[in-house]
Amino acid sequence: MALTVRERRLPQLHISLDVPSCTFRHPNPNTQPAASTSASRASGEFRFSDFDRLDLLGRGNGGTVYKVAHRRTSALYALKVLHRGDPGAASEVDALRRADSSPHVVRCHSVLPAASPGDVALLLELVDGGSLDAVAARGGAAFPEAALAEVAAQALAGLAHLHARSVVHRDVKPANLLVSADGEVKIADFGIAKVLSRAGDHCAAYEGTAAYMSPERFDTERHGHADPCAADVWSLGVTVLELLMGRYPLLPAGQKPSWAALMCAICFVELPSLPDGAASPELRAFVAACLQKDYTKRASVAQLLAHPFVARRDVAASKDALRRLVAGA
Repeated sequence: MALTVRERRLPQLHISLDVPSCTFRHPNPNTQPAASTSASRASGEFRFSDFDRLDLLGRGNGGTVYKVAHRRTSALYALKVLHRGDPGAASEVDALRRADSSPHVVRCHSVLPAASPGDVALLLELVDGGSLDAVAARGGAAFPEAALAEVAAQALAGLAHLHARSVVHRDVKPANLLVSADGEVKIADFGIAKVLSRAGDHCAAYEGTAAYMSPERFDTERHGHADPCAADVWSLGVTVLELLMGRYPLLPAGQKPSWAALMCAICFVELPSLPDGAASPELRAFVAACLQKDYTKRASVAQLLAHPFVARRDVAASKDALRRLVAGA
C-alpha cells in the first residue's frame, strides 16, 4: 500500500521490507460464488485432483495461493500450495489447526498432498472481499473511523483467539487481514506464525515484514526475550494507522524504505502526529496504546478489546461502514 518496493530477502534473514506475503485480488464481482463448505473436513476426504484452478490469487514466502473450484460441488476455495523445503510449512499447519474454530481466522478445511512430490496444499476458505491492503488500493482513500473500529475489533478478537491457544502470528499487516463482502475480518497467512511451546517462550526476531515489526524485534540485545504477543499488538497499531492515513505511517510520505530507515523510525523516532480533525480522541488513544515502543507499557489484546474506540463503537454502523467500503472499492 504505502511502500512501493520489491520483495527481497536480506542475507540469512527470513524477512521482507514491506511487500505482502500474499496479496489477494478481488474475485470477479459479476460472479456469484458458491460458498466454501461450512464444516472442516478431515484430511483425506479431499484430493488435490478434485479441484480446478480458476485464478492466481497471490504468491508469497514459501507458497502460492489459487482460487479453485471443487469439481463435484462447484464450491469455491483458496488453495495455498506450500513448496517443498519451506521450513515454515509444519508451523503454518499446526497454527491453523489450533485456530480452526474462530470466525476471525481464515479457516483451513483440509491439508492434502499437492501435485509435486514434497509439496503440501492447504484448502482454505475463500474470503470474497480480498485483503484490506487491496481494498484500500482499489478505493484510493483512507478508511473512515467507523470501518476502522470494526477492523480493529474483529482483528483483536482473532488475536485473542490465537494467543489463548499459544499461537503468535508475527506478520499482522493490511495484506494479511482479509475481509468478506459481509464485513467479516479474518487473519490470514500463517507462514511465519509460531506455536509457543511453554510460558515464557520467545520467537526469532528477524522474521516477517520489517515495516510492521515492533521495536523489540529489531533490537533484541536491548529488549531480550520480549513477549511475542506484544509484537502482534504493535503490528495491528501500524495497520490501523496506515488505513487511517492512506499510506505507510512511520516514514515521511514519499521516502523510500530501507532497513536502516525503518529501524530508525520504528525504534527511535517519535510517532507521527496526526493533524487536528484527522482522528477522534478515542482513535488517537487506541493507536498510542498499540504503539508504545516499550513493549512492557504496550496495551494487551484484552485491554484493547475494552478500549472505548472498540468497546463503545456502534457495532451495526461500524460493520455497515466496512461493508460499504468493501462493496465500493
